[in-house]
Amino acid sequence: MDSIADDAGGKRARGLDRAFEILDFLRQNRRALKPNEIAAQIGAPRSSVYELVNLLLRNGILEFTGGDGRVFLGRKLYFLGAAYENHFDFTRECENALEWLAGETRETAQFCMLDGNKYMVVRVKEGARPFRIATDVGRLIPIPWTASGRLLVSHLSNEEILAFIPKSDFRLPNGEWLEPQTFLAEVRQAEKDGFFTFNSIVDSFTHCFAVPLKDESKHPVATLCLVTPRDDGLANRDHYLSCLMKAAVSLRDATRTQPS
Repeated sequence: MDSIADDAGGKRARGLDRAFEILDFLRQNRRALKPNEIAAQIGAPRSSVYELVNLLLRNGILEFTGGDGRVFLGRKLYFLGAAYENHFDFTRECENALEWLAGETRETAQFCMLDGNKYMVVRVKEGARPFRIATDVGRLIPIPWTASGRLLVSHLSNEEILAFIPKSDFRLPNGEWLEPQTFLAEVRQAEKDGFFTFNSIVDSFTHCFAVPLKDESKHPVATLCLVTPRDDGLANRDHYLSCLMKAAVSLRDATRTQPS
């Protein structure tokens, strides 16, 4: 009997893993897809994907959209996210920090984290400039392409970093390859300095600034960032870094003084 129960529990666990894989796949692709398209692209049996999609549809986690039997993330996920934010005071403090940063610098301020082995902009506040810098919140980006990436992996050893980041992610948007040893040297310098700035690899017109937000173990778990027009970023480098560090300290202190 125990082996039968264990097998049933294992199947349920695998089903949950597959359901989360479907949700994550749709999130990353950002478009509605048919269940058979999802199955083909994640390499899963169509029968199990159809079964899970129907279950998620019944519970409002997925919804039909775009016609032709296509599905996408459902509104219940929004309600779940809203409940999480209401419970998690750090989100409100983060909004305050971004608001202050954008107001003080007039530049685009971002709150960024890792999602698995990719970088992601979680929140953004545009500055007052007429020049707008496009930001795709929730889009997964290779770690080596970003200023924040140098900080977010800085608690790992060089060997752990190279094992963590897919080799293909060192291929830059222009097709050139970033030497891993160059990246590692930049990681170690960022760790020493407590910040990282560079001319964006993704956008040739911008300059990026990032400072880390650390947990109680002193590991970086997120970053505060500024994305600026290149000339303005270079001209105001010291001021922008000072603002970022002040905002990071303020955010850290605000979250530490909240009651548990």
